[in-house]
Amino acid sequence: MGESSRIAGPDGLRTDARRNRGRILVAARAVFAERGIDAPMATVARRAGVGVATLYRHFPTRDALVRAAFAEQMKTCAGALTEALADPDPWQGFQRLIETVCELQREERGFPAAFLAAFPDSTVQHARAREQAERDLMTLVRRAQAAGALRADFHPSDLTVALLAHCGLVTALPHDRAASRRLVAYLLQSFRTEAVHGPLPPPSALSLGSVPLATDSSPGR
Repeated sequence: MGESSRIAGPDGLRTDARRNRGRILVAARAVFAERGIDAPMATVARRAGVGVATLYRHFPTRDALVRAAFAEQMKTCAGALTEALADPDPWQGFQRLIETVCELQREERGFPAAFLAAFPDSTVQHARAREQAERDLMTLVRRAQAAGALRADFHPSDLTVALLAHCGLVTALPHDRAASRRLVAYLLQSFRTEAVHGPLPPPSALSLGSVPLATDSSPGR
């Protein structure tokens, strides 16, 4: 083993350990995109070219791996929420927040499920961050409602339902950006106090019977 591989960096990891961690995260994002966040950990290890024991040394649980794999996307969402709260127009802030989250769902195929997932083994820090995000979202919702832009009967759970719907769309049609944008536009219009019928994004090329069947990627199929 070379001398450089034994030198620990600012994060306390040796060069070789840091390299393995990076390979695991790249592999995890690829595998989760192909097979979902429930894909076997052994599959991630094989894709990364490391042993399962090495993977578990870095990420003791699946939840820890999923959180780390999509840490940048989660950070982007947190930043979007902060910007939405700072926007003097609460509806514009709310709209940009939804568009940002949905764009991430569309661009990172494994991210939709990770964003909506409950993490049973979350650290205290992660649990507090999620609780704060929920409080901030409620603040944004109330501001938009007080401004008369967001319908009074909107509930934060409606946003979860909308994101689940969008998650299903981008999972089934990961390359159909037009369908994604049009659905998001419809959802945002449905949240308005009064219908604002601005122009929708161009329609998708979809037709009845054109949606591809989900492929079974399990071994032996």
